[in-house]
Amino acid sequence: MTTPALSPEQRNASTQSRLLAERLRQSLLDGAFAAGSRLNEVHLARTLLVSRTPLRAALQTLAGEGLLHHTPNRGFTVPERSLSAMVDAYEMRALAEGLAARFAAERGLSEDMRLRMEAALVDGDKALADDTDDSARRGLYAEANEAFHDIIHEAAQSQLVTDVLRICQRVPHTSARNIVAFDLDDVRRRHGAHRKIYEAIICREPREAEQVMRQHVLAVKLSMARWFSQREIEAGQAPPRKASRVRG
Repeated sequence: MTTPALSPEQRNASTQSRLLAERLRQSLLDGAFAAGSRLNEVHLARTLLVSRTPLRAALQTLAGEGLLHHTPNRGFTVPERSLSAMVDAYEMRALAEGLAARFAAERGLSEDMRLRMEAALVDGDKALADDTDDSARRGLYAEANEAFHDIIHEAAQSQLVTDVLRICQRVPHTSARNIVAFDLDDVRRRHGAHRKIYEAIICREPREAEQVMRQHVLAVKLSMARWFSQREIEAGQAPPRKASRVRG
């Protein structure tokens, strides 16, 4: 059975939906929409200067990723964010990603996996280069980051590790696809860790691969926690400090 080719109009709609999803994903990750708020499709379409068809497709994509909640007859709402849930998910992800890196180092990479991992590293270099357009940088790096981690999951050859990582990604801010705290210098350091992980894997050093991967994920967790706390302070949601007692 052959799949019919998409018309130019369908390809354009698909491309627009994908670009909209990426744009809205970054806004949601950055907290541009208040938790619990409902996204009015008509108003959002007017604001973004797009038609509702690709917009709705983009919103459905984000709902599938857990970045939005969809309720029939009510539309899309922004879910509440929990720092505690994010930290727990990152802790579990660090264990699972570390185990995946160890298994990949023990079992080795196929030639195809090695080439794809090197390509992901090069794509990351390009995304973080000084001459890359700032508006495209984050999305490009997100794709390279996701590809790098996906190859390691594949090389691990462990369905259990894959299942645990899928559970972690129920907290969207934990996904390798969703870059939350995008400070350029910080992300460049994270990308440097990718090269160390790659080297440990191809040199068949399981303990080193596991350790560096765990440290890498926990460093991302720390960056995310700092970003989240700062956002709450800026929004005036941080709990007030107790007044200090003055001793005479």
